[in-house]
Amino acid sequence: MNEKNSLGLNKSFLDLNNPFELFEKWFEEAKKKEINDPNALALGTASRDAVPSVRMVLLKGFDKNGFIFYTNLNSQKGKELKDNPIATMCFHWKSLLRQVRIVGTLKLVDNKTADDYYNSRGYESRIGAWASKQSSVLKSRGELLKNLQDFKKKYNDKDNVPRPDYWSGWNLTPSTIEFWLDGENRIHERLKYFLNKNNNWEKKLLSP
Repeated sequence: MNEKNSLGLNKSFLDLNNPFELFEKWFEEAKKKEINDPNALALGTASRDAVPSVRMVLLKGFDKNGFIFYTNLNSQKGKELKDNPIATMCFHWKSLLRQVRIVGTLKLVDNKTADDYYNSRGYESRIGAWASKQSSVLKSRGELLKNLQDFKKKYNDKDNVPRPDYWSGWNLTPSTIEFWLDGENRIHERLKYFLNKNNNWEKKLLSP
């Protein structure tokens, strides 16, 4: 029989008052068990007209201030976040039968944070940030490949490729974080943390 915590949940939920601590524990387990991209998440955004859109992105950092990913600011998601900076993230770790759902408000990271991450990327990826006008229409694949070659000529020093001003990171500061564990006969276990009016975390059990 599985051990339970004080709330009657599987012991994997632990008894933590801070959801960031629980996320860190689960994320570390995912990095050991998930075969591909344990940092992959579905990012849901909405336009100013409330039309939803979702795509997969990669988590590139997190701490008590939020969850960070990087993108072209002129992409569809970048434009939508400028108009409506509320979004949701969903991690699905199939190998662990777990999900984490996060809702919050986004803001751009500071220039130093963006520069540091950009400069940690490989040369081809840094050039790709210049060459791809993300989400814009291409006349052909050849157009993109030509852009890649042109920017390689322009920035041929692999140690000195500046970050485009339209490429940066977004930080999602959560208002709710929900942890989900698969249960037999679809009787799943769900624990939701939310910020109260005093900006302190509270947690509640949810019915599956």
